Amino acid sequence: MSAPRYRWVVLAAGTLAQASFSMTSVALPALGPALRDDYHLSLRRTGVVLAGVSIGMLVTLLPWGLLADRLDERWVIAAGLVGAAAALAGAAETRSYLSVTLVLILAGALGASVNAASGRAVMAWFPPAELGLALGIRQTAIPIGGALGAALLPVLASHGGTPLAFRALAVSCVGGAALAVGFMRAAVREEPELERVARPLRDRGLWLLASGTSLYLTAQLGITGFIVLFLHEHRHVSTHAAGGALALINVLAIGARIASGHVSDRWTSRIGLLRSIGFACAAATAAVAAATDAPLAVLVPAFVVAGVLSMSWNALGYAAAAETVGSGKTGAALGFQQTVLGLVIVVVTPAFAAVADSSWRLAFSFAAVGPLAGAMLLRFSRKGARSPGTSAIPPAAP
Repeated sequence: MSAPRYRWVVLAAGTLAQASFSMTSVALPALGPALRDDYHLSLRRTGVVLAGVSIGMLVTLLPWGLLADRLDERWVIAAGLVGAAAALAGAAETRSYLSVTLVLILAGALGASVNAASGRAVMAWFPPAELGLALGIRQTAIPIGGALGAALLPVLASHGGTPLAFRALAVSCVGGAALAVGFMRAAVREEPELERVARPLRDRGLWLLASGTSLYLTAQLGITGFIVLFLHEHRHVSTHAAGGALALINVLAIGARIASGHVSDRWTSRIGLLRSIGFACAAATAAVAAATDAPLAVLVPAFVVAGVLSMSWNALGYAAAAETVGSGKTGAALGFQQTVLGLVIVVVTPAFAAVADSSWRLAFSFAAVGPLAGAMLLRFSRKGARSPGTSAIPPAAP
């Protein structure tokens, strides 16, 4: 297959490899009720366990990104996913709150390899004019993994408890590693010098972009991270039906990510589109807060709209980060951006659970503030951002 056509194979393999780990990093909240029962957890401790994968990712996202700038991405992805699979298999043997939390932290630290490395591989194969679309497709990995996990994990847990669910997640990661090794191919790249790799960390525009988009996560974490627990415990919906609502959000988010990426390739500014999504997401999440005790026919659609909006912006953030720093530094830039996002995840998930322990309405109101503040902050990053068509990313691999 010719190199220009092979870019679609690389995109598909990178997307599926990411999806294999997203079943853990995104869909784990579908196991929330089972984790509470199996490990006898309070809501606050459940929030900490659910944040475990993100805590691990926070520590290693930047190092994995730096490594992806220097080595063949497929081996970086494979090494991390195989390690994550081993950790998840170990999670199936845990019996205490502390042990399961520590093992999930390890799984996150190892599985984080796929986040920056798969994104960097896609960027090396696609030209700037297709970057938004390509990253929009690649970012569907998150809702694809989330939808599969949300649909399957409650069923697995009902038959074999959390051990069976953890083993299934381990198998998924092994499959992702095999796809990366078998189908991804390194593009011709410029070897980055250490100074040039470190330069993104001093880029003001990247700091503003990462900080602004990270605040969008308060809505995404509140909606997708706790919808199953909320519907099951507060509104007495079965775990299977609540998991189905989470799966629906993820399925619809697949289309939303592709659409936002495609539109951003033709928009005058990716930042402008990011801000528009942020304002809409804030309004939709506030509607969820207002409807916490409304009939399910009103509440569930509000959840779906807010959840889809909260997951629709990620490809734009990825593309904007890459365009801000340019050639040879995309792995470092994506690793840095994902580290900032991970920091917010680590802080917000337990904080949301703590507030929800007192008031679900207050917790969702808190979640709505994030994208509003983030959209306002992104206004100041426009000076450093490039418009689509003037990207610093080099031409696609020959």
